[in-house]
Amino acid sequence: MDSIIVTGNGPLNGQIPIAGAKNACLTLMPATLLSDEPLTLTNAPRLSDIRTMTTLLQSLGAEVSTLNEGKVLAMSSHDLSNLTADYDIVRKMRASILVLGPMLARAGAAVVSLPGGCAIGARPVDLHLKALEALGAELELRDGYVHAKAPGGLKGAVFEFPFVSVGATENALMAATLAKGTTVLKNAAREPEIVDLAQCLRRMGAQIDGEGTDTITIQGVERLSGATHQVVTDRIELGTYMLAPAIAGGEVELLGGRQDLLTAFIEKLEEAGVTVTDTDKGIKVSRNGNGIHAVDVTTAPFPGFPTDLQAQMMALLTTAEGVSVLEEKIFENRFMHAPELMRMGARIDVQGGTAKVTGVSKLKGAPVMATDLRASVSLILAGLAAEGDTTVSRVYHLDRGYEQVEEKLRAVGAIIERVPG
Repeated sequence: MDSIIVTGNGPLNGQIPIAGAKNACLTLMPATLLSDEPLTLTNAPRLSDIRTMTTLLQSLGAEVSTLNEGKVLAMSSHDLSNLTADYDIVRKMRASILVLGPMLARAGAAVVSLPGGCAIGARPVDLHLKALEALGAELELRDGYVHAKAPGGLKGAVFEFPFVSVGATENALMAATLAKGTTVLKNAAREPEIVDLAQCLRRMGAQIDGEGTDTITIQGVERLSGATHQVVTDRIELGTYMLAPAIAGGEVELLGGRQDLLTAFIEKLEEAGVTVTDTDKGIKVSRNGNGIHAVDVTTAPFPGFPTDLQAQMMALLTTAEGVSVLEEKIFENRFMHAPELMRMGARIDVQGGTAKVTGVSKLKGAPVMATDLRASVSLILAGLAAEGDTTVSRVYHLDRGYEQVEEKLRAVGAIIERVPG
């Protein structure tokens, strides 16, 4: 397996372009299953998860072509020749479950394996299934697969999520576009990726109101048409690279960045001693000159502090002045990066869903192991400010969510290289 070696090299300066959002693109791609006309996505990220979703869609009979060096995905599902999403593909990525709603809505049947993905706790799909059942789907779990059917088509309904779920909101939203009548989704997720999906579906002819709030109303239509849609900026990649100059020093401009995507995160950065300003091309980030100070962080659904930036924020706080407390409220078992940061000299005490971080003056390079996607990049960020070399192993996680991470960091002065395994 590949490893990445990072050598602490002082301040970073320059520009980093931010890609389209992985989580948005992985949601938008299954939308092609809702129509027999072409769907084209621009600003697509070039990641292994996108290739996995491409393989899954192709296995169902969709045509998927990559253009403009992978930044454009041209898709067509005029012929759904297969309604079974096989375990061998689905096990690689949780987002695979998002083909269930579209297939069920358009074809009236689907068989989808229960999914896989990062090992960051139990992320059940029961809310996906309950929402689809509310729309009239008949579901059976058998041999690790969801067997779903809706012989008379899906029907509009009112469904309230018992707790906020981004994936379940996405699945229900797509399914409801072709359901008969009106669907109201209450306590729906409000993430920018939900808004992006709704905008794409509207371009395809869907009738949707309320995205970005906790109540989304969908008036079902008979069919959806083709469309072209630009994938929204990846707010998690944006937040990750905003932390690079905060950790290592210097000033970096994030091209395509938008503050409205990360309001709660930016508030914590500024509280810690980081300056964030808008530019004509995006966002500029630098330390304010007074060092980094401890802050308390609690993860929450959007518009709260993103769980997908918790590990990276912890890397920053390891050298902050004072004691920080991080509470993980979204996923259990998401502090697996803490022991690896401790190998680099960090002082971290984890008790259940809470981590207390006591800042140290300096981290020291060490061999560390990535345990999931966001943990892997947090270790790279820590390595930017550590003395000596930090070797991060098992970086295959990284390639699921960050494109050209070494090139982007090298462009602003980091010393980083990938060593083939």
